[in-house]
Amino acid sequence: MAQNLLQLDGRIVIVSGAGGGGLGTTVTRMAAGAGATVIGVSRTQDNLDRHLGPLVDEGLSVIPVVADVETAAGVATVMEVEAQTAGDLYGLVTIVGGGPPASWAPATKVSRGAWDAAFSTNLESMFFISQAVASRLQEQGRAGSLVAISSITGVGNMPYNVAYGAAKAAVLSVVRTMALELASSNIRVNAVAPGAMSSPASLLPPNPELESRAIPLARKGDMGEVAGTVLFLLSDVAGYMTGQCLVVDGGVSLKWSHLAEDNTPLLVTDENFLKAMKGE
Repeated sequence: MAQNLLQLDGRIVIVSGAGGGGLGTTVTRMAAGAGATVIGVSRTQDNLDRHLGPLVDEGLSVIPVVADVETAAGVATVMEVEAQTAGDLYGLVTIVGGGPPASWAPATKVSRGAWDAAFSTNLESMFFISQAVASRLQEQGRAGSLVAISSITGVGNMPYNVAYGAAKAAVLSVVRTMALELASSNIRVNAVAPGAMSSPASLLPPNPELESRAIPLARKGDMGEVAGTVLFLLSDVAGYMTGQCLVVDGGVSLKWSHLAEDNTPLLVTDENFLKAMKGE
């Protein structure tokens, strides 16, 4: 029987941002389902209990870990758990990130604090855990696969959320640079840039009419569609890919039809939020 190149049996995969119930949890389920032992990292025990607990109860090989990967202590905690886990370290998926409503503003009004927070949440959370995992893989002489979650805002632009877009673009720069530096160690580094997802829907509630105007495929993406792309990049199927960014956005980046006439996101319909975002 031919080898299933999507399988991750015997391999340890770290997923930072695993406990939110969204993409990180879905990636954790898929990677564990493919045979990996997944170290699922979240800032709070409550998130781990709520979202990873059911995976453990199903018998999936998931090890929940409370740690803040934006800090050196949090990264150290994750690597200590990895050192005590049976199996071979192989993969990392960095999902921690986001652009909360308070960070949206015209570029002329972004505060230094909001800028620093965006880069800490979206870039530092990715870089330093990637650095730690890559270093350990090199020490052990092992091949590996690192996958970072960027965003279509990092590929293109994000009016009224410049700090988030800049941080996600910086993630792609790190991916390309690390991919070159680590290629001789057979450690691959790639990224996924998602578009609008169906969950969470707090700022982008379902709106078929707007989605058909803003997204060429006329719908938001499902978490499993992005997580499946992550699993592909983790696996040996993508063994000749490094330094790349796979865009999973329903075609938005081809058309950039998601902006209204005033360059605000077409799918955001809350008038109060739109006014606050534009500084009105």
